[in-house]
Amino acid sequence: MIEPSLLLLAYRSGVFPMADARDDPEIFWVEPKRRGILPLDGFHCSHSLARSLRKGGFTVTCNAAFARVVQECAAPRPSESGQTWISHRIAASYCALHEVGLAHSIEVWRGDELVGGLYGVGFDRVFCGESMFSRVSNASKVALAWLVVALRMGGVELLDCQFITPHLASLGAIEITQKDYMARLDAAQFSVSSARVGAGASSAGAASLATGFGAALAAAKSAGFSSSPGNFIAQSLTQTS
Repeated sequence: MIEPSLLLLAYRSGVFPMADARDDPEIFWVEPKRRGILPLDGFHCSHSLARSLRKGGFTVTCNAAFARVVQECAAPRPSESGQTWISHRIAASYCALHEVGLAHSIEVWRGDELVGGLYGVGFDRVFCGESMFSRVSNASKVALAWLVVALRMGGVELLDCQFITPHLASLGAIEITQKDYMARLDAAQFSVSSARVGAGASSAGAASLATGFGAALAAAKSAGFSSSPGNFIAQSLTQTS
């Protein structure tokens, strides 16, 4: 397992771990020359996604099943020839980071079935998305829509997507240089002492996703959408998209 203090230090430095296969005990550190980010004011909410949010067929939670989300994300996709970069060691490392309040998940449920979700690392005004999965149409997009609104309401400034993909680009993600990314990363971090980082302690912004998620639910209730908070999420995104 990668110690939480080392993993947090890596993210603060603009690098992240990957593995070559699920059973690979080794990891390597990645610092892309080109970085994918999703501007929080630039999320593209399509008509079909807005309908999925408004229909109320999904229940969305935050940090309710972190380990299960990581496990689902680690499951190999047919398009990846049975391989995944999320090894057992990496999965255990993020679960440990979750235990100290620095890794978070969004879960999408249909009844009692977990059908979609995502997870990532959160600190200061930064959220680094790691992976997402979907078992039914639009489930991962619903998770991302909730994430964007929750991060906005939690005061986060930088949503890191690591690598740009056509799927993420269709949702508003853009590609920037690593130099530009580091400038944004530095600007979104608070001043943190080496002792605090070494202890792996949660910073004031580490709970931004959970705080923002709670604020989104409260705002949905105030707006009269307590029985279908997805309506509030869709409204928040379509008004600014």
